[in-house]
Amino acid sequence: MNPTHNTLSENIRAQSVEVLNKHLAAAIDLHAQVKQAHWNVRGPGFIAIHELFDKVSEEVETFSDKIAERAGGLGGTAQGTIQVAVQRSFLIPYKHGIADEKQHVFAVAGSLAAFGQSAREAIGEATAFGDVDTADLFTEISRGIDQQLWFVESHIAPTAENDTPALKAVPKSR
Repeated sequence: MNPTHNTLSENIRAQSVEVLNKHLAAAIDLHAQVKQAHWNVRGPGFIAIHELFDKVSEEVETFSDKIAERAGGLGGTAQGTIQVAVQRSFLIPYKHGIADEKQHVFAVAGSLAAFGQSAREAIGEATAFGDVDTADLFTEISRGIDQQLWFVESHIAPTAENDTPALKAVPKSR
């Protein structure tokens, strides 16, 4: 750990840096996955989904930056190289060869959901070892990921399988 005037104990800071670097690796992977989808999406909704994925990737990159800066601010080293991301990311690898917009939406939504779930778990971890500021950062990231997930999932047209009972009860207009 690097010297700092931060008043958290070195033990707490070290634990936070570990959790932050775990999520930095996954955030770098998530950013690359969304860019992969952005570059390769095809279909009738191409432009809307292509632009959406670009905006999602920008948000994820912002989260990466905040995670890395928090690690540095705690006296740690942000481990943000591609090599580290490949080794440490907990996300399922993105499948190559996808072109269909629905498959990309599904894959990106799954990765966003997995990252969001882990961010929520990190809130509890950071709180448990006494770093409420890192917990707050993960709360902000969790909210942001949930919003991006909503934007992506909004491109999934309702079907009989994914309609909610409330939607099924609404009479269709003629």
